[in-house]
Formats: sequence, C-alpha cells, structure tokens
Amino acid sequence: MYKYQNAWKPCIHHDSGSESAPLISSGSHISVEPVIFQDSETSDLEYIPTNSYFKYGSLETCNLHSNITIIPKKSVTENHTLVTSLTLNTCSSLNVIQDRCYEIHNTDLEIVEDTCKDIKSKQSSLVTIFSIWNTILGSSLLTIPWGIQMAGFFPGILLILIMSGLCLYTAYCLLLVYNYYGEQKNIEVIQLCQIYLNKWAEYVAKIFSITVLLGATIAYWVLMSNFLYNSVNFIYDSVVKVSQFPIIDNTSFTSEVLCPKKITYNSTNFIMHDYTYSTLGPLWDLYKTVPIFLGLLIFPFLNFNSPTFFAKFNSLGTISIIYLIVFILIKSYSWGINMNEIEWKTSWTLKFSFPALSGMLALSFFIHNIIITIMQNNYDQSKNGRDLSIAYLLVTLTYITVGIVFYVCFPLNKSCIEDNLLNNFQKWSGLTVGARIVLLFQLLTVYPLLAYMLRIQLLTSICKIFNTGCVIIINIILVSVCIFFAVFVPYIGTIIRYTGALSGFIYIFTLPSLLYLVILKEQKKLTIFSLFLHISILIFGFLNLLAQFFITEY
Repeated sequence: MYKYQNAWKPCIHHDSGSESAPLISSGSHISVEPVIFQDSETSDLEYIPTNSYFKYGSLETCNLHSNITIIPKKSVTENHTLVTSLTLNTCSSLNVIQDRCYEIHNTDLEIVEDTCKDIKSKQSSLVTIFSIWNTILGSSLLTIPWGIQMAGFFPGILLILIMSGLCLYTAYCLLLVYNYYGEQKNIEVIQLCQIYLNKWAEYVAKIFSITVLLGATIAYWVLMSNFLYNSVNFIYDSVVKVSQFPIIDNTSFTSEVLCPKKITYNSTNFIMHDYTYSTLGPLWDLYKTVPIFLGLLIFPFLNFNSPTFFAKFNSLGTISIIYLIVFILIKSYSWGINMNEIEWKTSWTLKFSFPALSGMLALSFFIHNIIITIMQNNYDQSKNGRDLSIAYLLVTLTYITVGIVFYVCFPLNKSCIEDNLLNNFQKWSGLTVGARIVLLFQLLTVYPLLAYMLRIQLLTSICKIFNTGCVIIINIILVSVCIFFAVFVPYIGTIIRYTGALSGFIYIFTLPSLLYLVILKEQKKLTIFSLFLHISILIFGFLNLLAQFFITEY
C-alpha cells in the first residue's frame, strides 16, 4: 500500500490541430481541473476541485465539439505511476488537446523530474492563427450585414476596425499579464483576477462567465427554433407538393428574397410580405409552439451524464461556417451590385442605432477568457503577439468581406436586412435550405454541450452535493428561460448585442485593463498616459453597454 505525499503534481501537455466550430461563436477545451467554454462568439474557465466527483456533470467535463480520450499510463518504475487524466479536444471552433499528467509519488522515493517531457508538443504559428480564427468566427456571420445596416455602411466598416483593434489590444494585455506572472500552464483570467486584483474580481469573472453561457444558450435556442420551423416547412411542402413559389402583393415579381419587416417602397408603393408561412396549421407556429416542441425534442439529451456522443460531431462547426461564407458569396454574386444613388450618398451617415453593431461585435471578437490557454500552446512564445494580430486581422477581413458583399449586393431596400440573414430568403431556396439544415444539426449537437458547461458552473458555484433531481431542475429552468425568449424576444440581434456588450464590458474592457495597470504599477512603469488610456477603454465598454438600452430595432 502506497502512502502519497504531494500526490497530484501537475505537468501539462498541450497539442492542437485545426478545428471547427462556433456562437456560434462558438468553443474551447476542458480537462479535469478547469472547465472552459468558448462560442463563437463566448467561453470561459471555471476551476473544479481535482478530488471531487460529480456524477451529473463534472469530471467528465466537456465543451463544444469535444473528443474525449482517457489514457492511463504507467512508467517503467514500480514505485512511480504516471496517470494521464481525462482530456478533451473541444470547442465550437477550436481544436486544442490538453493533457494533464499527474505524478503519484511514494513518500520514500525521490521526486522524479521531467517525466512528462516525452509527451510534450507544441503547435506551429499557422495552427495557432487558424485556431483563433476558427474559435472567434461563428453565427455572428449571420448578423454582420444587419449590424452594418444599423450603423451605416462606411461607419459600420470603421466600427468593425475599431472594435477589432480594441479587442486585439486587450487580449494582448492579458498575454502580457500572463507572461509577467510566469507562464504557468494552469492559469487563466479568473485566477489572474484573484491574484492581482482581489477576490471580488474573481467572483465578478465567474458571474459573467455564467452570464455569457446563458446568453449563448438563449441565442442558440432562437436560432434552432427558426431553423427547425423552416426546415420542417420545406420538407412538408416538398412531400405534399405544396406550391413553393412566393406571392407578392400587387406585382408579378417572383424572388427568393424577402422583406419580413414589410417595408413600404415609396417608388413602387407596394409591400413585400414574408410568405414562408406554415401550411401545417396553427399548431406549428414559429413564435408560439415550435420553441416548445424543440424543448420536448432536446430536453432528454440535456440529462446525459456524459455528452461524449455530441462531441463526435466536432467537424460540423468548421463545415457550417465555410458553407455559410460560400453561401453568402454565391448569393451576392448572383444578385450583383445593388446600391442606388441615394444609398451611396447616405452611406457615410452614422446612424443613431450604431451601438447595436458595437455591442454585437463585442461578442463577435470575444476570445479573452481562453486566449491564454490557446497561446501557451504556441511553439515560439516570442511570436504570440504577431500570431494573435494576424488571427484578428483574418477575422476582421472575414467579417468585413461578408458584411460588405451582402449589404452592397442585397437586391431590396437595405432596411429589409434581417438580424438573421437567412430570414431574408424563401424556404424553397435550395442553398438556404442546406444552410438551415446544416446549422440546425450542428446546433442540436452543440447545445447539450453548452448547457452541460453552464450546469457545471452553476452547480460548482452554488452546490457541494449533486444528484439527479438537482440536475433536472436546472435543466428545466434553463429550457424554460430559453423558451421564454424564443416566444417573446425572438430577436437574435438583440440577444447577441446585449450579451456581447455585457460580457465585453467585463472580459474585454475592464478586467484586462485593470490587470495590466496593476502589472505596470508593480513594474513601476505606470504613467499618466497609460492610466488615461486604459481607463478610457473601460469607460468605452461601459458606454457601449449603456447605449444598448436606447436602441429601437423593430
């Protein structure tokens, strides 16, 4: 019988490859100790005690799109055992494998050093860059054209550049704080807050971590309800041979493009209606019954002890994002440029609703709570700043390209652009049907993982003992909240911008700025300019959040 002293000594191995995902944005990776969620657009880290076992959502921790591997290993020595803990290759868009190796020692034996060196490996800069690109991109692509419409064409492009620059800078600040601390492998933003700020900062980080996850689950539910509704309608109409061509009031014009907002055209004086109505009757209603049917469909999967099954659909994230980008480019090319003289003249005008875009972008560029974990896998740590900048540049170019192309080529009045651009297409449009089905299947596999992570963070924060009843109650509350929003606030743009502005205020603008100021003070490098700059960033984040309450969208 062994007696152990300092039984668990962490030695961390990371590996990474190309991955997929998003909020859709979004993903990340999990091991026994930390629980990390990432989206699209949202993710976070929460410590779980290594000596605790949670039957319903814990040690078998996982996140969006996770491939789980349990590999027990033993060394050649009789008195020393090397155990590789549960590892997850996860994320809505990131492929990072984190192996934590623990050394178990007999008290009579000398500490064995460097036992994990044989399994350590790093990722190249290219893999790191595209991991970040994949992780950040997500369902925000569906809303970028709408955001540009809310801000104005050229002001919207400028705002994307500004938000990208701010998010890049604050993410780099976190890396500087991490380097100053000493590049510990099991450190993240929450732990840095506890070390350099105070316990209150750690609690705030945890609370808003849960908030981000909750906002993401709600956004997913709204999207799933929409995709399920339109997909079922298309399949039903195809089976029963219902006419799939739209009918437009007072005109013979037939188009796959819709204006669900029922905008009146001054020049032609007719109204374009959304004719993707359901022929299944009143029991199949997008805003009344479909969210409830979705709950009945997905609730049983939320109670799985282990979400391993859903992790096997890892690659769907990247597939759906690539499909979406190609879909937008193909449709825009088929339309050609559609900007009249008046629209070009007003394209420089900044609209009062521009905070809708800035709030949404805070989530679209959100990666701060796992950026340390991603970058510590980089083979050459001296190139972290360069690689991070290149990754943000690629993300920015992707958003701008998709936003500009769709906005400029959209054949109807630009006010018709929806916060979910797929709502601008008839249900019988072939490529649109494919996009909805692919995204629906992806979200159906991602949502249980997302809910799983949210449940873990809630349970570890408020409970010490877990049982089946506690898990079911939390799942019922979560599904009820999601159904409520899908019925009464089914606006994906609203949900994303509020979630982004709120989480961005904490994780993008406040915590990185405060942490970096503390480090500058300890190094005796704090200047008036640095203090003014970072306080200004914090104030900008607060104003961005405050402005969300003064926007009228619909």
